[in-house]
Amino acid sequence: MQRANLSTVSEFVFVGLSDAPEMRLLLFVLFLLIYLATMAGNVTLLVAIRTDSRLHSPMYFFLSNLSLLDLLCPTITVPKMLGALLLEHKEISFSGCLFQHFSLIAVVGTEIFLLTAMAYDRYVAVCHPLRYPSVVSPKLCARLAAGTWAAGLLNSLLHTSLVFTLSFCGPNKLQQYYCDVPPVLALSCSSTRSRELVILAVAGVLGSSACVVTVVSYIYILLEVLSRDSPGVWHKAFSTCGSHLAVVCLFYGTTICTYVRPSFTYSPQRDRVVSMLYGMLTPLLNPIIYSLRNKEVKCALRRVIGRV
Repeated sequence: MQRANLSTVSEFVFVGLSDAPEMRLLLFVLFLLIYLATMAGNVTLLVAIRTDSRLHSPMYFFLSNLSLLDLLCPTITVPKMLGALLLEHKEISFSGCLFQHFSLIAVVGTEIFLLTAMAYDRYVAVCHPLRYPSVVSPKLCARLAAGTWAAGLLNSLLHTSLVFTLSFCGPNKLQQYYCDVPPVLALSCSSTRSRELVILAVAGVLGSSACVVTVVSYIYILLEVLSRDSPGVWHKAFSTCGSHLAVVCLFYGTTICTYVRPSFTYSPQRDRVVSMLYGMLTPLLNPIIYSLRNKEVKCALRRVIGRV
């Protein structure tokens, strides 16, 4: 589809999925099972945190927000992908692509800031256990959660306005299964260098700031554990922070590979694999990681499943 300018572009076409009928059916079943497992795992975790009074603490308040984000992330992209695989409806309107892009970047940004807030929560819990109830109060938790969501939305608004005010002259085929920054930028017929620099600068400042706070928090945690030199303290700190640290490494690894690089390094085949890891497997693995590493969560989940 050849278009003259932004105002005449009406739709994009996803071509990141297999054209072989037998592969489409196989991929549909596989992605549907992953999506349903992700929904079931995160909903069960949310119900367990909500219904079990022993999980009404700041740590699990932030974890419930993370589970909500892990519900939203695949829901933004997977249903459209499943429709394309089963019904071959690979087109998405310009406004639909814009909304999908905005929603996805908002969720990604919010999760970055939320993981940072969770790192601060773990720092206070390990390094200042006696002051923990007064420092990490319900009011502070509510403010941190609201701040993470607001920062994610504002960051997404900036990215979306920079990307979707470009000119698109054709072709309109997205080498991806959802509307993401690199494949959309690759379709623009206007110069994207200045906007890429702004996007990279904003993402670099926000991402590096969040990463620094997380790393500094864990450095203080490590120094605190080393200063006590007790096997019991090591075990408690690892059980308290191990799940969050694993989730942070998984999230930052896939996010950096997807977004923090210039568009000339964009590779459709490689990026589809990386985005699959981020968009589908990370939300699936997060509740599993927290369930396997946390005895309180495992007990709460057993009670929820028993009632069901």
